[in-house]
Amino acid sequence: MVFCMDGDLLFMKKANALTKMSVRKGQSPFGTIIVKNGRIIASGHNLVAKNTDITAHGEIVAIRRACKRLKSIKLGGCTLYTNCEPCPMCFSAIHWAGIKMVVFGASISDAKKLGFSELAIPAKTMARMGKSHVIVTGGVLSGECAATMKTWLDNPRRVVY
Repeated sequence: MVFCMDGDLLFMKKANALTKMSVRKGQSPFGTIIVKNGRIIASGHNLVAKNTDITAHGEIVAIRRACKRLKSIKLGGCTLYTNCEPCPMCFSAIHWAGIKMVVFGASISDAKKLGFSELAIPAKTMARMGKSHVIVTGGVLSGECAATMKTWLDNPRRVVY
């Protein structure tokens, strides 16, 4: 079991619920919540296929919404919860936005097993190698998150990228 706070479990459950919604809407199985001072300030799920935008990952959608809501490109003091470990693009955006912490469930290798063409670089490795300030906590409700992601395989119209 990964050490985490009760709030981490609550917000991860919410991110995973968003993932379920994304899958029901025919999108890829990724959902994100951004929290500041214990309150959700933004959320997003994967919109890559819907928007024909390869950058519309759940984390990016949520970061864009949080920046708009706070009227700032800096999201200091925020924690990002996502059902799956951020890819290098998303981790870079998290870093550049100044997000304090990222908490994820399933691993990037779980996404790769589903057929996504992930650059399998763990977030902790990116943080360490890039000397990032972002605190990375992984594996929170990992089994539950991975199981939700697998439901996406049941969609015959799923889009793999």
